[in-house]
Amino acid sequence: MNHTTEAPSRAPAHDAEAQAAAQAELHQRIRGLLAAQQAACMAQPPTDAAQRRAQLLALKQAVLRRQALLVQAMGQDFGHRAAAESQMLDVLGSVLALDHAARHVRRWMKPSRRRTEWLFAGNRLQVHHQPKGVVAVVVPWNFPVYLALGPLASALAAGNRVMVKMPEATPATNAALRAVLAEVFDEAQVALVGQELADPAFFTSLPFDHILFTGSPAVGRRVMRAAAEHLTPVTLELGGKSPALVGRRYPLADAARRVAHGKAANSGQICVSPDHVLVPREQLPAFVAAVQAAWQRFYGGVAEGNADCTAIVNPHHQRRLLWLLDDARERGAQVLACGPMPRGEGRQLPLHIVVGATPDMAVMTQELFGPILPVLPYNTLDDAIASINAGPRPLALYCFSHDAAERTQVLERTRSGGVTFNDWGWHVVNHDAPFGGIGGSGMGAYHGHEGFLALSHARTVFTRRRWFPSQLFHPPYGGLAQRLVLRWFLG
Repeated sequence: MNHTTEAPSRAPAHDAEAQAAAQAELHQRIRGLLAAQQAACMAQPPTDAAQRRAQLLALKQAVLRRQALLVQAMGQDFGHRAAAESQMLDVLGSVLALDHAARHVRRWMKPSRRRTEWLFAGNRLQVHHQPKGVVAVVVPWNFPVYLALGPLASALAAGNRVMVKMPEATPATNAALRAVLAEVFDEAQVALVGQELADPAFFTSLPFDHILFTGSPAVGRRVMRAAAEHLTPVTLELGGKSPALVGRRYPLADAARRVAHGKAANSGQICVSPDHVLVPREQLPAFVAAVQAAWQRFYGGVAEGNADCTAIVNPHHQRRLLWLLDDARERGAQVLACGPMPRGEGRQLPLHIVVGATPDMAVMTQELFGPILPVLPYNTLDDAIASINAGPRPLALYCFSHDAAERTQVLERTRSGGVTFNDWGWHVVNHDAPFGGIGGSGMGAYHGHEGFLALSHARTVFTRRRWFPSQLFHPPYGGLAQRLVLRWFLG
């Protein structure tokens, strides 16, 4: 009897001890990977332009060879993810980023000449870009391949070694991406840490030379606090409530179709997805109808079982989205579903349009990150701009207008990480321009040359010519040359 009553109490304790031991062993392994990369940074000279270009192109080829595996893995992690979305947004986006970095890395690496002060004319002044060392890349679940390989392209172009922390929600993708990286790199160059960490904060508490984090503002604050312990610089890509503004004279059906696509792609689980849309008051009913019609054309009116409709990533996130809709209904909003809800356990949700949303509703205070679209009326352009400026600074701003003066007003009177006119999101996948947030939507930027600069140390190098008499500035002070210089510059 005693044996049977004691056994259950021992098992949980034993399991907890085993889990704690496994986590301690994992922590030690991660510390070891970091130490190995740091030691390699000190022992080996930085890679030259040819080596960096070769690494980038080799990684691109590995991605192309294993793209079917990556697409399949992402579909498995989401429950269902449209294969075309995985190819276009994750695989193609990664290939474009790697291609762009490979094409330009030699030019980016060249030291830039700078002008000396007139006082030091004839000497040489340059800025060299030196690798920072070991860069941590923390990846979210919504685009687990692109948001791992895009930052990795910037880090490799800058000559760094990299540790990639993959999300807990994508175990199949993590394993597939680990196999891709292993084709090209040993772990002293690029290491991947998967979902096995019980406390992901452990990773960002380590003394990296730079942390590039993509995720929510709440977690971004914790990452920044942890980084402060080691004075580690951070790049934070955080998202937020990106508004879309439809101009009064812009073709309504075109704006509706493009906004609907922004909420349909990856089922709105995108940091730059249009969060809500501002429409001229008199056009609101027509706009809502046009969004419904566009979504129904995309999916034949049904999300469930549709190969092109990506599922919500997990039941927890789906419950959160349904709670947002319930909160809006309870507070008096009208919620219009663009199609039928799933009948079983599936997580392919139709787009839901929320009309009559008020500032106190959760749909207006929280980042939606799903197929929910509040549609808000405005009377004048000034009103719409004031509404945008009343919220946190967004990661992206979308304006539908062919009026140059109207577009200029929107650009000059608002702040956002990036802007796309007359569409949504496409500024992000153009890799010759920076991508980043502002204020609550993030800090710092990467992609293209800006990514190279963000993950490099700009090192000023001054070379005195043999003949330059800088000793004239030495003590004892008060000599003729010093007096003439001070009189000339200071009066």
